[in-house]
Amino acid sequence: MARTAQTQRAYQGPGLWSRGFRPFFLAAGVWAGLAIAIWPAVFLGELSLPTAFAPVEWHVHEMLFGYGAAVVAGFLLTAIPNWTGRLPVAGRALMLLVGLWCAGRVAVLVSGLVGWGVALAVDGAFLLAFALLAGREVIAGRNWRNAKVVGIVLALAAANIGFHLEAWATGAAPYATRAGIGLLVFLILLVGGRVVPSFTHNWLAKQGIAERPVPFGRGDGVVMVLSALALLGWIITPENHLAGALLLAAGLANVWRLTRWQGWRTTSDPLVLVLHGGFALAAAGFLATGGHALAPDHLPSAFGLHVWAIGAIGGMTLAIMTRATLGHTGQALRASPPTVALYICVLVSLLLRAGAIFSSSYFVMLLGLSAVFWVIAFLLFLASYGPMLCRR
Repeated sequence: MARTAQTQRAYQGPGLWSRGFRPFFLAAGVWAGLAIAIWPAVFLGELSLPTAFAPVEWHVHEMLFGYGAAVVAGFLLTAIPNWTGRLPVAGRALMLLVGLWCAGRVAVLVSGLVGWGVALAVDGAFLLAFALLAGREVIAGRNWRNAKVVGIVLALAAANIGFHLEAWATGAAPYATRAGIGLLVFLILLVGGRVVPSFTHNWLAKQGIAERPVPFGRGDGVVMVLSALALLGWIITPENHLAGALLLAAGLANVWRLTRWQGWRTTSDPLVLVLHGGFALAAAGFLATGGHALAPDHLPSAFGLHVWAIGAIGGMTLAIMTRATLGHTGQALRASPPTVALYICVLVSLLLRAGAIFSSSYFVMLLGLSAVFWVIAFLLFLASYGPMLCRR
């Protein structure tokens, strides 16, 4: 940790390239807003993109393996030096890594012009390179406890490659889509299961409240195994009754985990409360997808997918990005009004998107409004946190 701090002080380049969370959180915010801003027009056929992917596949791929991968990279490039005590990636090496991510976004966008093979090679390279980098750091630092996180990133890289191949072969990528969502949700359960009670513990201690979250224990480990089995079953056979039962059990088990973390005591601090909300939506996604598996005629599959995609992944990534940016740029850990507003906008986006699923008469209007609130959330993020990410 001393060497890491010394390197941070010695770095004299632009602030943007001093730590991994800075460019990746900024790039994630820009891409999440831009990609969804044009999505309704692409979905309705009013705008044609030069991609080889079908419109829905492009949308799904860029949210999971574009936006999602950028947030994961930004978070881990900041966390791994703290875990291992090794030097952070900064300067030219960080520029090359971000450039590789950007090249992937361009390659997928113009894959109709350059071909499937080129898009696969360019886009697939980023997550593979990042997984190898993260693995090298964890192994060199002998931080075996967090090797599982590197395994998830490697699995995400494989899912990304599988997405390209499945879409090329069949025109759609349902298996790779579920794999990408499942891996990001599992990462939320794994990392969120540690940071949510940890940050809550610190906040409660600061407020002088005696009650504390229950720390990670054997019961949490059992729930993680159950959740992994449920997600695996869902990826393979999403409408299988056994998979549905496992999903419901995992959802209830994760609700049980959440009730042990004293979240109801944090209502006065949105930075902590939103972490509980993101985890709660991850658990709700299990219940929604399990309900679809057991009663597909009554609960559409798209509902559970968007509870996970917009609510859990969108909400939790914004929660992590806002808190990490404040903490690592020396700001007070306090949610400003724009920060609270962007959290609310993501929730409203989810509610509107869910309404579109259940209301065919107002589908287009609700889809458009959902996109508007999502874009507003990320515009608020960029306006509030972009300057912090760019300056030293």
